[in-house]
Amino acid sequence: MDYEPYRGELVVYCYRMLGSFHEAEDLVQETMLRAWKARDRYDPARASVRTWLYRIATNACLTALEGRARRPLPSGLGAPSEDPGAALTPALDVPWLQPFPDARCEAETRTDLRLALVAAMQVLPPRQRAVLVLREVLDFSAAEVAGQLETTVAAVNSALQRARAALAGAGDAGEVAEPADPAVRAVVERYARAFEAADVPALVRLLTADAVLEMPPVPLWYRGSRDYGLFMNRVFRMRGTGWGTRPLTANGQPALAAYAPRPGGDGLELHTLQVFTVTGGRVARNVVFADPRVFDAFGLPRQASSEEVRRAR
Repeated sequence: MDYEPYRGELVVYCYRMLGSFHEAEDLVQETMLRAWKARDRYDPARASVRTWLYRIATNACLTALEGRARRPLPSGLGAPSEDPGAALTPALDVPWLQPFPDARCEAETRTDLRLALVAAMQVLPPRQRAVLVLREVLDFSAAEVAGQLETTVAAVNSALQRARAALAGAGDAGEVAEPADPAVRAVVERYARAFEAADVPALVRLLTADAVLEMPPVPLWYRGSRDYGLFMNRVFRMRGTGWGTRPLTANGQPALAAYAPRPGGDGLELHTLQVFTVTGGRVARNVVFADPRVFDAFGLPRQASSEEVRRAR
């Protein structure tokens, strides 16, 4: 049996469960190995290969999540900061939610992969999380999910109802425009040009009034265009001007890799990966990742010249 055609969608599934791209890849590799070892016990009369693989992957995820703290974003841990000069101290003991590189999976598998929704799902108990994804996103029947989780259809339906209620305030993913939408591309392009010019007033004009800025692994975050702008003033005072940006997509959302000028003016160095939520022609949220492991997942070079960054646009 050839399991490789299912690898991409299984990585997306495990990412939804775990909130970590790297752990998702590892668990899918484990799933493939388990499936290969158990291939003689597979019964096509009981389940399709795809359903069988999801059962193995679900068990692997649930085992990995035993006793594990959820992966949050900073906005899920407390109130926003009102001090734009607060210390930027990373909380390295927190297993932060990671973004998902869109280039690593097919477009049709990225349904409901928005960062805010994945973060909200991390609050659910693992089995509820599995039921929600398997039923609502992947369209498995209640009977199929019951088989995958070795439980009853009634228990699956009850878990799904509780999961839906818990996520009722997470927002509708359909409210967020696709990154390929020309209007969204135009907003992010204007943001990128203002960012490269260190033009904070222009950045602020592109924000919603209650725009959110968060920066894992730093636990503090800001709400509101005023505080967002004050913090960006601080960034440009610290790192200077002459930045470069490279467009990307992550979690089905527009994103930018930001390159800061190196000390001494010798080229640019990778600073952050920024993932945007654009609504109504404005930036409503920017999640700024500075974890080198995130950079590796997106295959981003750590250093570049201004010309190399421009060619990547």
